[in-house]
Amino acid sequence: MMGSNDDGQAQFFYAFELEALIPQDHLLRGIDRFLDLTELRTHLAPFYSHTGRPSIDPELMIRMLIIGYCFGIRSERRLCEEVQLNLAYRWFCRLSIEDEVPDHSTFSKNRHGRFRDANTLRFVFEQVLQRCIDEGLVGGEGFAIDASIIKADASRRRHHDDDDDDWGSGGSRAVAEYLNSLDRSIPEGGKPAKRVSQTDPASRWTAARSGATFYAYSTNYLVDTDAGIIMDVEATPANRSFEVASTRTMIERVKERFAIQPKKLIGDTAYGSAKLLGWLVEEQDITPHVPVWDKSAGKAGLYGRADFTWEAEADRYLCPRGKPLLRNRRKLKKWRTGITKANTIIYRASQSDCGHCPLKMQCCPAEPARKIHRSVHEAARDLVRGLANTKAYAQSRRDRKKVEMLFAHMKRILKMDQLRLRGLTGAGDEFLMTATAQNLRRMAQWLGPGPPALPAVAMT
Repeated sequence: MMGSNDDGQAQFFYAFELEALIPQDHLLRGIDRFLDLTELRTHLAPFYSHTGRPSIDPELMIRMLIIGYCFGIRSERRLCEEVQLNLAYRWFCRLSIEDEVPDHSTFSKNRHGRFRDANTLRFVFEQVLQRCIDEGLVGGEGFAIDASIIKADASRRRHHDDDDDDWGSGGSRAVAEYLNSLDRSIPEGGKPAKRVSQTDPASRWTAARSGATFYAYSTNYLVDTDAGIIMDVEATPANRSFEVASTRTMIERVKERFAIQPKKLIGDTAYGSAKLLGWLVEEQDITPHVPVWDKSAGKAGLYGRADFTWEAEADRYLCPRGKPLLRNRRKLKKWRTGITKANTIIYRASQSDCGHCPLKMQCCPAEPARKIHRSVHEAARDLVRGLANTKAYAQSRRDRKKVEMLFAHMKRILKMDQLRLRGLTGAGDEFLMTATAQNLRRMAQWLGPGPPALPAVAMT
């Protein structure tokens, strides 16, 4: 006979241990084991008043944010609801069954207020990274660099015209931040944006591989190739020049904060510019395992720079017929470097040599004499070219996939496929929390949950 469960009054009191209800292999147990926020209050102390109504515990808010970014809960309103109902989330946040969950508006006030003023999210990221280093997950031998495009919270239809000085009366945080940063220099090779969003003007109009165009930011990852730990993250507009410029920022920051500098840097062709390769090789003593951004090959059957022989001691090129191309073809009273604004040196052949050369139509058909532009960082480029066929370079090509896997995990598992915060600072906050969540998940999965972090507490 089928029974029912509607007999009598429900039980008034329940006695259980919240600790005992959380499975030992739960992801939050592993994360809790490696998350240390003991220095957070000291870091935030100057930004809190010593009088007035007590504020929400900042550790509670950070723990809730970590839950949201670890499990792809992007809405702060929904996050508060989930923490209210989920026992594992309550356990991780150090909340009892009877404790109240903060209102979702509290996150917004703290995120755009004292958290941002104190650079709290980067502080938490670096605390987690330091734990990764202490646990031996960072080798420091090789780093990989890459960027991924993330859609901005901006309408495709609303844009600002170049000749329009009226930004409206909305006074949004993103617009104010953009207007205050207009005097910042654009990285070398970069161009001013032709189309600017009215809602998030710091984002860049870009196109994905699918062909769709939208406003976006780029999250730039610097990853240690041993265990795939994210060493640094930087938010930039979705533009290659900004992405490449962030490489130097991240490498210098990791060296300053953690005294770690890799012996090699792995990247794709976008990071093969002469300036970056020169900085890595000549100033940082880092070996780039990067395809050289090279246009030395000839076009349409013409000779390219690769067909000419470089003689370093004589400081000259030799053409296929053995004729020299020199930096200076006449004696000068005052020596000149000959370096152009593009950081190149021009080597020229003699017009008499080229005028009667049988190979002229294959070399310089439209010019009286052949000339070659050589980068001031060409020695570094030659060094990188020489690595292309080595076993170490082939292994680096495989190691670079660890960055791509992190981006795939970020978008598919953590649901970071479109931003919720606006402005470059808002994008930076979201990227920092995402990278923090990924490092915590990596530690928990690689090193295990371990013993319970807190003693059992009876709930009645």
